[in-house]
Amino acid sequence: MGKLMIKGGRPLYGRISASGAKNSAVALIPAAILAESPTTIENMPWIRDVELLTNLLQDLGGACQREKDRLLIDPKGMKRTAIVAETKREFQVFTYFIGAMLGRFGEILIYLPTESPIDFHSKNLHLKGLKALGAQLTQTEQTIHLKVPCLRGARIYLDEPDMGATINIMLAAVKANGVTTIQNAAKEPEIIDVATMLNSMGAQIKGAGTDVIRIHGLQSLKGCLHTVIPDRIEVGTYMIAAAATSGDVTLEQVIPRHLEAVSAKLREMGVQVQEKDENLRVFGADRYRSIDIKTLPYPGFPTDLQQPFSSLLTKVDGISLISDPLSPSRFDHVEELCRMGASIHVEGRRAMIRGATPLYGTVVQIPDLRGGAALVVAALMAEGVTSLLNAEQLNQGYEALHHKLQSLGAQVWWQ
Repeated sequence: MGKLMIKGGRPLYGRISASGAKNSAVALIPAAILAESPTTIENMPWIRDVELLTNLLQDLGGACQREKDRLLIDPKGMKRTAIVAETKREFQVFTYFIGAMLGRFGEILIYLPTESPIDFHSKNLHLKGLKALGAQLTQTEQTIHLKVPCLRGARIYLDEPDMGATINIMLAAVKANGVTTIQNAAKEPEIIDVATMLNSMGAQIKGAGTDVIRIHGLQSLKGCLHTVIPDRIEVGTYMIAAAATSGDVTLEQVIPRHLEAVSAKLREMGVQVQEKDENLRVFGADRYRSIDIKTLPYPGFPTDLQQPFSSLLTKVDGISLISDPLSPSRFDHVEELCRMGASIHVEGRRAMIRGATPLYGTVVQIPDLRGGAALVVAALMAEGVTSLLNAEQLNQGYEALHHKLQSLGAQVWWQ
């Protein structure tokens, strides 16, 4: 793998089911090590990030057994507290093990990649919360060492509602002495999903999904059975692709309220979106109205979907604006879109998209996971064949992407 080929110009038609949420899965696997007995997680997406985490857990002495979409995790054999992150990407994927290892062992040592320096202080909201619980940080060029003699409950105010920091603090706080209160907590559905599993393990977490989360720490947790929620970012990507190709796609086994911001923006530009129980049906059209998008913390428009949406907006008449104050590097894909024929001007954290501009297949370089999703949407729209280089990055967050697209009638293959 490595090069994904897409012949565009064909509307997407059909039905597909949502996979489990990537942003839940990468936190649920570390959460499982807090139990003293095995945990089974169902609807687990088989993506590259999950593979990295299960390999890490086994390296640490835990046991993982995969059966279809089920993952059995037995952490009883874990003894090691040292993690090796060979790349910056691996460090990002392993981040939730920090809170979980502090909760289980009171210590974690991370060996950092040599090719790209990492300053854990850039994760200051994670660090702020973990320090409040008693953790002490020692960092060198090669290592990050966090240790805590005794986790203690604390009142923690996050300067901004950050999903990663909220989850990491929660993972450590469930084993702390006393009560932890997280104020200005993030509200994403994935946080509720993690809290639901932890509560099934015996934790006492209240308020997940609101801006105040209270956690009564306990010394012992047990394994449980948990089902991962549907991946709202994957679903949103296929909704956008359906609109971009003027298709008709039904997404099954979804939670429509998790996509309300995306559905609202699609309807605003002239796309038909129908909700029914656990299904979403998207009817595309040939022409759309221009709109403006600003990313916001959940339940606002998700930053992970502004990139795929930018490809769709090349199809609309007039000028559309995207503002992304949440993530400064979310426009790295724009240069590749412009090579396909798009007219986009980026200034700071804003992009002005002038449409409608036809797109043409060419060779493009995928910069990151969500930028890759944007280029997939563009390739589905484009005339001719697009070669997407570094396409293995799509496997970090999209399960069976090319198979699902093929089932909807797209001409997609690996080369």
